[in-house]
Amino acid sequence: MEEITLALVRMFHIFAGILWIGILYYFNFGQALKFPAMEASARSNAITVLVPHLLQLFRWSALATVLLGLLYIALIGQNRGSAYFDSGQFRSIVIGGTIGIAMALNVWLIIWPVQQKIIAATRATIADGTPAPEDQPKWARMALLASRTNTMLSIPMLFFMVAARHLPSLWGI
Repeated sequence: MEEITLALVRMFHIFAGILWIGILYYFNFGQALKFPAMEASARSNAITVLVPHLLQLFRWSALATVLLGLLYIALIGQNRGSAYFDSGQFRSIVIGGTIGIAMALNVWLIIWPVQQKIIAATRATIADGTPAPEDQPKWARMALLASRTNTMLSIPMLFFMVAARHLPSLWGI
């Protein structure tokens, strides 16, 4: 039964991670590159319809990935004993997990709040013609930089998460 629990937690952790990083890559390699080329009305429509939905998936999949990863570490440590915490596998997971936690905090504390301001301002412009706030370009820049930071952090994070299982010689142990 323990192996089934471990496998299920790992499977859901991987699924949540794929969803999270997939949306991150969509934002950075799809939306950020093509939104500027869209007509203003189409961009506004996407910002008020598509982006809020994706941001919800983005932030909750980030949280699910982190929580399921922490649960997996706890369960595998309980299953394998204290020797696990001295292993190269654990060292790789700690590095990758720490980067993942920093990325999730970036999502929850910077990207999400700033995007909520942008969405609200866009909705106000559509609804009653309210001009965009002076700070909107700053908000967009902050969200972009935070998102690009996460994109760059995703590379070493994914490396260490995969290395934990598939590159045990990384630590010479």
